[in-house]
Amino acid sequence: MLLQCTKKLLDELKIKPETEPSEDPLFSWHANLITVNRKKTVVIVNDQSLYPIVLHGLKAKDFKKLDELIIEAIRETFQREGIKDEVIQQYIAHAESITYTKTKDRTTVARMNKQCENVEYFEEYLSADSLINSGMSLKISKMLAGQGKNNYITPNEELYKNLETFYGGAIFESQAAVLKVNLLLGETQSWRKLIVPLNMNFSDLHEALQVVFGWSDSHLHEFYIYDETGHKLSLVEDPTIFQFPQKVPRMHENDFKISEILPAKIKYIYDFGDSWEHDIEVERIIDDFDKNHPVCLDGEGNTPPEDVGGTAGYEEFLRILADELHPDHKEVKNWGKSNGYAEFNVDWVNRRLSL
Repeated sequence: MLLQCTKKLLDELKIKPETEPSEDPLFSWHANLITVNRKKTVVIVNDQSLYPIVLHGLKAKDFKKLDELIIEAIRETFQREGIKDEVIQQYIAHAESITYTKTKDRTTVARMNKQCENVEYFEEYLSADSLINSGMSLKISKMLAGQGKNNYITPNEELYKNLETFYGGAIFESQAAVLKVNLLLGETQSWRKLIVPLNMNFSDLHEALQVVFGWSDSHLHEFYIYDETGHKLSLVEDPTIFQFPQKVPRMHENDFKISEILPAKIKYIYDFGDSWEHDIEVERIIDDFDKNHPVCLDGEGNTPPEDVGGTAGYEEFLRILADELHPDHKEVKNWGKSNGYAEFNVDWVNRRLSL
């Protein structure tokens, strides 16, 4: 594998670059060293697909084993993508050892720098708990990237095509769960049925639930996992929540894959003020799911507007909305639209889930 490094990264590595050999662009990467949140961050970008791999919070000892870290980062990120293990193994075996050289040309460096800018712009998505930031890679790989005049690609989709050509077949096949998710609204019904890959973690599941219910992700959330004995575990995203005392053990939602908690009862709470509770039931397991993203199968009922005031506020909202003669009808209707109140549309949801 060819790693074409900026002078800043070569100086940090304290190595002399080798003469640049020819390499298949699928196994050729450009690499840069940047500082984000006062921590050293290495961003490598694939020459063919512009797919980024991100390592964050590196210490001096980590640069001494950067070869190992990069290979492991590729492995973990591809696994997060849902790519078959045999595809990943073949890629890594073909990559063999890493050869360090200077950067290729200004055009390629400019494309790499754009991905570095994306990492800096979305710095809040960087995890301080792990050197390998596969979540950041997945996020910015879905963004359009320039590949010449008026030519734009989506790096993750480009990577999939390139790996399919390399492997000679489909690169996705995983176990998945069919979930029935009920939003508890009293007399009003709102539910969604979706398929989620079991290798997704709970941060990924949170994002999927936000999409299928049309929430805006503008409030805190929490998962409760109940085992067969009734004991529960809390999974959260915001680390500030850990400082508040609670009898239930708390863990970070990134640390658990869906596959690790089955069978279990799951409750998802969004917006601690309005307290929207979602009961999640695992209906069945699919052994050969051929996608790497969730798919919404069906659903019924709308989602309340953001900040409507919980179940009681939603009932009042619906009452006014149903009465065209009510003096506040027009104002409430417009307010609802501006706060995300819309008819459930499964096609629109699936377009969002595939991005």
